Amino acid sequence: MRKSVKSMIAAALAASMVASIGMTAMAEDFFPVEDTVTLTGLISYPDSTESDPNNRTIFKRLEEKSNVHIEWTAIPNSQWGEKIQTTMSSPKNLTDFIFTAGFSDSDLLRYGDFGAIIPLNDYITPEIMPNLSAVYEKFPEYKAMTTDVDGNIWSFPWIEQLGSGKTAIQAVGDMSFINTAWLDFLGLEMPGTVDEFKDVLIAFRDNADKLKEEFGIDGDIIPMSCIVNDGNQDPAILINGFGEGYGDCDQGRHIAVTNDGEVISTATTEGFKKGMEWLHELYAEGLIDPEAFTQDWSTYVAKGKSGRYGVCFSWDVGNIATLEGWAPLPPLEADTKNITPENGSFTSGYDRGRCVVTAVAEDPEMVCRWIDLMYDPFQSPQNNWGTYGEDDDFDIFELGENENGEPMLQHAPLGDASPVEVREAENVAGPLAVLDEYYGVYVTCPDDAQYRLDWIKDIYTPEMHNDNVFPNVFMSQEDTEQLSNLEADLNKTINSTRSNWIMNGFTDADWEQFQSDLEAYGLSEYLAIEQKYYDAYAAAEAE
Repeated sequence: MRKSVKSMIAAALAASMVASIGMTAMAEDFFPVEDTVTLTGLISYPDSTESDPNNRTIFKRLEEKSNVHIEWTAIPNSQWGEKIQTTMSSPKNLTDFIFTAGFSDSDLLRYGDFGAIIPLNDYITPEIMPNLSAVYEKFPEYKAMTTDVDGNIWSFPWIEQLGSGKTAIQAVGDMSFINTAWLDFLGLEMPGTVDEFKDVLIAFRDNADKLKEEFGIDGDIIPMSCIVNDGNQDPAILINGFGEGYGDCDQGRHIAVTNDGEVISTATTEGFKKGMEWLHELYAEGLIDPEAFTQDWSTYVAKGKSGRYGVCFSWDVGNIATLEGWAPLPPLEADTKNITPENGSFTSGYDRGRCVVTAVAEDPEMVCRWIDLMYDPFQSPQNNWGTYGEDDDFDIFELGENENGEPMLQHAPLGDASPVEVREAENVAGPLAVLDEYYGVYVTCPDDAQYRLDWIKDIYTPEMHNDNVFPNVFMSQEDTEQLSNLEADLNKTINSTRSNWIMNGFTDADWEQFQSDLEAYGLSEYLAIEQKYYDAYAAAEAE
């Protein structure tokens, strides 16, 4: 069966290569095409937003600009994971391209080997894709990061530069925020240690009635809420000060890199153990939301917008509560004070598998030319955040001018709106590149990005004592598959243990058993693979 499917895809690929011969015009002179071209695309969209991509202003303008019409198959985010697997298993389900694939390295290599997606090397040229080629010329590391060990490029990435190194906006994901209005009302100081933090949460709990009356809160006071094991909503940032200070900021891999260049599992550190013990203390005292292990995003946000939280966690507090009356919680000191920067963050925001071209595309060159429009410096910010001139009540941008009198996208004030919600209503995501050099020329820096950059630079960067992060590396298919298999069992074990221990506590015997379980699931082998690629990356950087 696999042979048959691969043969079908190979035949489609051969036909598409023939169809694309002869298209050599420069891309900037290429659009709009004289006769309307129709392509097919697969895309995901946030639940409860516009389900027809062609009703979004961004795609309407792109069609007008290019005279390329996209027949979209749109799938809500909540169903994407399941449906994309089914779609990729059969050629008859494939569209010309997948705009928001979000494929892992394992997916890219597997689908490439299977023949479902095509290599893109020959299309990423100044003649066919001038915008992406220009990005790769300025930042060759991004092209290197997108190229597998055999020299193939299988995907178009998402790139967002906002700061760099330890001041990059991605250096801290799960920020902790504290209700300063409650602090002021109760006459409390901003906590700086884990003990002071616990005392503040106790004060929130013990003064619940006063807080409800003062702030008109309907519902129970929740001293601290979060979503355990859910990336930016997880409380991992709180435990950075325990033990060696590595914390557990990588929710996908639970690894960190020491200043000596050693890749370690954070789940084996003394800081992890002591941090879990401390979080259990908070839970046992009734200071952590009992729904922290089960609530979904909408429930988490609804309670936050009702004003019930004393402390919460997210990329931006504006997503959960309000900016006014809230502030980032500084790094908490326990045995030390430290913030471990997020892995991969030193090369800014980057998603390798954002968009792919499938083997059923009859004209892959046309597909790539159209996708290159997404990398236009004026287009990428719109795809990333939203656009201007919408017919609804809110515009992400106002169309203005830069100092040279050229068109520039100016971010409109967000007001009390949730940044993530208003952007999801307008943007289209997909492949794009927003570079630092674009700010002030093509687009202004978003207000919420700027204050977040300021928070990181002023509050967190001074306490980042780790100089290394695990980089974005593209491993071989064998290593990628082996790592993926090991990671599945390791992450399941670590995440379930975290939840269990925060709720129920644990003994030294439990800790020892946990370490034995991790080793039985292949932790040493897992770290050895990661170490091999980190060493190769470090050696290349040293050259």
